[in-house]
Amino acid sequence: MGILDIFGINVFNDDVMKERLPNDVYESLKHTIKEGVALDSHIAKTVAEAMKDWAIERGATHYSHWFQPMTGITAEKHDSFLDIKDGKPIMKFSGKGLIKGEPDASSFPSGGIRATFEARGYTAWGPSSYAFIKDGTLCIPTAYCSFDGKALDKKTPLLRSMEALNKQTLRILRLFGNDTAKRALATVGAEQEYFLIDRALYKQREDFYITGRTLFGARPPKGQELNDHYFGTIKPRVAAFMREVDEELWKLGVYAKTEHNETAPSQHELAPVFSTANIASDHNQLVMAVMKKVAKKQGLVCVFHEKPFKNVNGSGKHNNWSITTDTGLNLFEPGSSPSENAQFVLFLVAVIKAVDEYQDLLRLSVASAGNDHRLGGQEAPPAVISMFIGEDLTSVLEAFEKGTKVKAKNKRTMNLGVDLLPHFTADTTDRNRTSPFAFTGNKFEFRMVGSAFSISEPNIVLNTIVADTLSQFADELEKAKDFNVALNKLVARTIKNHKRIIFNGNNYSSKWKEEAKERGLLDLPSANVALCKFTDKKNVEVFERQGVFSEIEIRSRMEIMLENYCKTIHIEAATMIDMVKKQIYPAILTYVNKLLKNESLKAKIGIEIANESVVELIKRLSEINENLYKKCNELESNLRKCAVNEESSAEEKIECSNFYHDVVLALMEEIRALSDEAEEKTEKSMWPFPTYSDLLFSV
Repeated sequence: MGILDIFGINVFNDDVMKERLPNDVYESLKHTIKEGVALDSHIAKTVAEAMKDWAIERGATHYSHWFQPMTGITAEKHDSFLDIKDGKPIMKFSGKGLIKGEPDASSFPSGGIRATFEARGYTAWGPSSYAFIKDGTLCIPTAYCSFDGKALDKKTPLLRSMEALNKQTLRILRLFGNDTAKRALATVGAEQEYFLIDRALYKQREDFYITGRTLFGARPPKGQELNDHYFGTIKPRVAAFMREVDEELWKLGVYAKTEHNETAPSQHELAPVFSTANIASDHNQLVMAVMKKVAKKQGLVCVFHEKPFKNVNGSGKHNNWSITTDTGLNLFEPGSSPSENAQFVLFLVAVIKAVDEYQDLLRLSVASAGNDHRLGGQEAPPAVISMFIGEDLTSVLEAFEKGTKVKAKNKRTMNLGVDLLPHFTADTTDRNRTSPFAFTGNKFEFRMVGSAFSISEPNIVLNTIVADTLSQFADELEKAKDFNVALNKLVARTIKNHKRIIFNGNNYSSKWKEEAKERGLLDLPSANVALCKFTDKKNVEVFERQGVFSEIEIRSRMEIMLENYCKTIHIEAATMIDMVKKQIYPAILTYVNKLLKNESLKAKIGIEIANESVVELIKRLSEINENLYKKCNELESNLRKCAVNEESSAEEKIECSNFYHDVVLALMEEIRALSDEAEEKTEKSMWPFPTYSDLLFSV
């Protein structure tokens, strides 16, 4: 069958609803989805019955409220359709079962919102995301909250942020005379990078299967220096994986479109067609789940860690974000008429202002122990937030600020009034792959997001801060006596106050960090530092103003992320100790003993002159082994000094996160350096696990 024959066959989508629901029920549900209004509870029973019949016909036996707790992955509890009536089995799915569920919430992270013994939590159906069948189960995308209604998930605040952005965007559009748009939607396309590793080799590395990355590994003779893997011919085993992934995703209604080899050996990328932010988030979770499942089936492992290999490019998840209306208008398209041009510039400077004022929120939205290893490594943007908009747009904004005229490269004069950009053409400048936040023609590409991340966090922040800025703009312009004059003044003032965030140069350059400091831009180099900015007064206020988070929800998320940071490093350190003591130390000792035995044998047969290079090798390996053991004991001792759990206070979690960053990670680097040197000096057959050469070139 072709793509169109299988696309969406496992999704309870609009076509299925239109076919199976009574017309009045279909129109009511459609109104809920399109307009964002409350669901009419009276139709839930009819929808549930149709959904059940369709799912059973497609082989489903169970249903599940599919939600996204603060673990970073999805969760589901399966209930069968099987019930009993008059002593006989029946298949049943109620409207109540569709709308609300009650999973045990006791073991999901809450950041202090509820005590461990308080187990009740609720899932609530979100009709804007279609139900789908996965592994014989009808999955119903839901929000997840505590007993008293506080968000415990990633979908709830994302939906709130989308509603805030919709409300404030429509206020601006009305000022420009647009009365046709009824909804404004954040749209997202998330490019997913990943590594494919042979499963048999992966299972021989305790660090890999416990932590998701290699804690040890000497640089291989060949890495990515020749750039021969990038966009190279896709190998048969990888092509088979990609083909099956595509087919499984298409069945789930995911618009998987582009795939290719990435920069590093064994690294690849998949990119979808744009969707609304909440659906894009759901789909990206499905992308990762399907990739893991297909990889396992084919004897592979799909690795999403941001930096699985040292000295090799890590993996990101480029978040392409824009705002479109329900009439199909992309608000970051410059347009061809004067009013469209002025509207484009206003939305552009709104993003510039928002990014400048909330650099810390954008930075912490991508903060994790894993992403720290990737950011700023000459392969990904640094931890300093800046924006690329290209030379032409920069010239236009500078001219707007000064009230002068500017000529674009296409030689067209641009009038700096309401008809600001009558014929401005998108993509007049090259892309800047080093920029954390780049304008790419009709969207913004946020390149700092890590491969393993849910894209909800960065999009919650983007939607909220832009909504807040648009709200300020609308407040000012709605009161203006002369809209055009007020618009020009507002744009010029905004550019003047926030142009420091615009940087069109090389973000990888060491000089940029110095320049960024001179500009007054924030440098939050590690996750433990960035996450603490979450509860700054201005950050709490912006989320509360836009109705996205309450202060207690913000504090809970900060605590959850700090706790996760500490536990991640603790697990990595404990794994490192285990590998050194049980594998690396014995392997080096065995090799040293082999060398000593060979030297002893020489003496027995009359060869009295020892090989000086071998003697030096024995001495150095013995020294390394002794230091490895000492450093491991020191690391083990330090791990006992600081431990966090859900009951720890925010202050304790902050203190521990700093300790893990400053002390534990530093010791781990020392241990790794010793081990990697030993690997380079030890006979390969005696090294206890596969090397980088084995892992990176096996598929």
